[in-house]
Amino acid sequence: MTTARDLAIVTLAAAPDRPVEQGDLSLALAGAEVFDLIAAKELVLDGDRILPSAQAPIGDRLLDEAAGTLVRQEPYESVEDWLWRRGRGLSSAYVEDFERIGLTARPRGQRVSLRTSRAWLVDSAARREAEDRWTAGEPVLAALAAAVGIRDEPAEDAEALAGETVLAAVGDAVMELEAVRQRTAIEDAAFDNVWRGY
Repeated sequence: MTTARDLAIVTLAAAPDRPVEQGDLSLALAGAEVFDLIAAKELVLDGDRILPSAQAPIGDRLLDEAAGTLVRQEPYESVEDWLWRRGRGLSSAYVEDFERIGLTARPRGQRVSLRTSRAWLVDSAARREAEDRWTAGEPVLAALAAAVGIRDEPAEDAEALAGETVLAAVGDAVMELEAVRQRTAIEDAAFDNVWRGY
């Protein structure tokens, strides 16, 4: 499995107790894909820039898709730009893919859209591997989980990771998204108050 899939699995497993905003998870999954693409030698980081390498099939549908969308012209793409572009709707893509390959199931007989019907993880080798990695406190997985709020603190050695730039960008993007949510809520409340005054 990959870091992105493992993050999606542990997030789904934690969802009843620690629900995660889809946007936050999408940004973290895009960050996890950067780590997976580095491991697959599909890209290298040059500061905060993503430099693509020779493209070869990875064997994971979503990672192959991610590799195919890398910007291959200078000045290349920053990690932050990648997170926002690739992250759009990515959590839904992982949930749909999990259902397609049999990692999740839905209540039988329900014909409800993906957004309203809760899928649950089935017992599988992929789930056990993700849970083992989670229990072991693997630093990248732990740091990404902390960014989306399913772990209280990142792993102690997260700062020493080679991908510190990626983790910092994920944390900043999640905070920026939360600030947008708060601003929107305040604006909506102010708008409601104006209408109540009439």
